[in-house]
Amino acid sequence: MSQLLKALVVLALLCTSAALGFLVRSRMPEPQRSKESTEFIELIIVLLVTIAAVVLGLQTTSVKSAFDIAEHDRAKYAAQLTLLDQCMRNYGTGSELVRRHLQSFTAAAIASNWRSEAAPAGVSYPDVSKMSRDGARSVLTDLMNHIGLEIRQLNPPDQLHEKLAADCFDQFKDVVRARSSIIEEPYSSIARPFLRMLVFWLMVIFACFGLRAPASPLVLIVIALSAISLSSTMFIILDMDMPYEGLFKISSQTMRTALSDMLR
Repeated sequence: MSQLLKALVVLALLCTSAALGFLVRSRMPEPQRSKESTEFIELIIVLLVTIAAVVLGLQTTSVKSAFDIAEHDRAKYAAQLTLLDQCMRNYGTGSELVRRHLQSFTAAAIASNWRSEAAPAGVSYPDVSKMSRDGARSVLTDLMNHIGLEIRQLNPPDQLHEKLAADCFDQFKDVVRARSSIIEEPYSSIARPFLRMLVFWLMVIFACFGLRAPASPLVLIVIALSAISLSSTMFIILDMDMPYEGLFKISSQTMRTALSDMLR
């Protein structure tokens, strides 16, 4: 289910809860509408709204922080790939095979993570776009390991090339560390049971709105706008929790720029 569809489901649930509250209120006997009952309902609404606001704020902050970290790590990773390619370019003759494999790796990484975008052109690479993410990760790991072995197998003809080969292997280790930091980042950091519980809290709040407020056009409009606002907040949280998909996603531009630099 897409994130937008999930947000629309939340919107429908909130509106349904409010409608249920209006229905119950219309059938409540007059003694149940006493001042004491009304004040108690208002107190419960304030309590629930406060809890929901705190939880939503913390969750939004958490997701945004994780998204920013993932975006920063991806940009750093692209820069490390560019530096490794430049080091192999400086090495010169004998590094051609390593550079081709590095280009293939970068293109495969783009195709694996940004599956809804156009595939990289001008370079051959393993087709990982239709693999599971675990399968694609295994293919990329093997290719990265192969690049490291090829760098180790370089046969420097002189002292200068020995130093360049050593520098390139150091750059390779930086790439591996950068990739490891990306792999260790959770693809989704929100527990689904927690989200379901949060939606349930919001449904209770909107049901209380229906119990407390008269079903006038103005009240209905305000409740509808509130439901839209909260469901859009849920959409943002869900969308940013999937950093390589949806409307809010990490741009592939840094990786595509790195590949373009390799191919020039």
